[in-house]
Amino acid sequence: MEYTHKPVLLHECLDGLNIKPDGIYVDGTLGRAGHSREIAARLTTGRLICIDRDIAALEAAPARLEGYMDKVTLVHNNFSNVAHVLQELGISGVDGMLFDLGVSSPQLDEAARGFSYLQDAPLDMRMDRSAALTARDVVNTWSQEELKRILWQYGEERYSGLIAAAIVRARGDKPIETTLELAELIRNAMPAKARKEKQHPAKRSFQAIRIAVNDELGEVERLLKDALDVMNVGARLCIISFHSLEDRLVKLAYADWAKGCTCPPDFPVCVCGKKPRVKLVGKKPIVSGEEELNENPRARSAKLRVAEKL
Repeated sequence: MEYTHKPVLLHECLDGLNIKPDGIYVDGTLGRAGHSREIAARLTTGRLICIDRDIAALEAAPARLEGYMDKVTLVHNNFSNVAHVLQELGISGVDGMLFDLGVSSPQLDEAARGFSYLQDAPLDMRMDRSAALTARDVVNTWSQEELKRILWQYGEERYSGLIAAAIVRARGDKPIETTLELAELIRNAMPAKARKEKQHPAKRSFQAIRIAVNDELGEVERLLKDALDVMNVGARLCIISFHSLEDRLVKLAYADWAKGCTCPPDFPVCVCGKKPRVKLVGKKPIVSGEEELNENPRARSAKLRVAEKL
């Protein structure tokens, strides 16, 4: 099999995980299996648990992981349920976990999935096609105020109010059904100067709707709540984020875990008893170098943070 997919920050992730050949690892966002393949290649008696909410990713995995499937367990679930997944598998602790957040390349590239503002398709945007909520539901049924909120909060869209109002006006005549219909509506709602920007006018709004459809920030919050509890001492947690809101959740969680005593500075001795739960591997997030950016422009916004459980 020809294998050309280039996973984001691959070498940095492998270094961050500090893989032991006999260890148990989790790739919580299987996607095209680029990270998984390289993790599995470094295992001898170890095991890799690959989780994805997108059944298409799991169906493609055996071909992409050819030669390594004896070390791999595939699981259809959300990465936020990692504690439950491991419990079901009878695994009490893992030696490392990797989560590559955000939308995967196949989802973006396959027009029918409805993620793209450049190709026409029904408004969908579900990472898990068995989920109930679609982009069509959000666009056609959510209130103007709620649309304005998600466009601003999740997309940092300056013209969220104008776009939300335009969506509500348009759907008053007939439902908004397709990606290009929505993209054109967004474009026409924006001032002329905004349409001339280098970035596609609909990019921020599509991102916001996708985040809402898939509850992406809620998924990250639930993951961070349970992650340390399923890790062995010395295990590494590697999280790649592509959006400032995701990265902020990860950054704050890591900082909280790494912090020890929370007593006021004027206390002569510690009475809270709080100990650091992790040590940070690098104080700043790891980002892609020029070589990777030249090969994969989608890596531009990627930030990798690594923590080791104490």
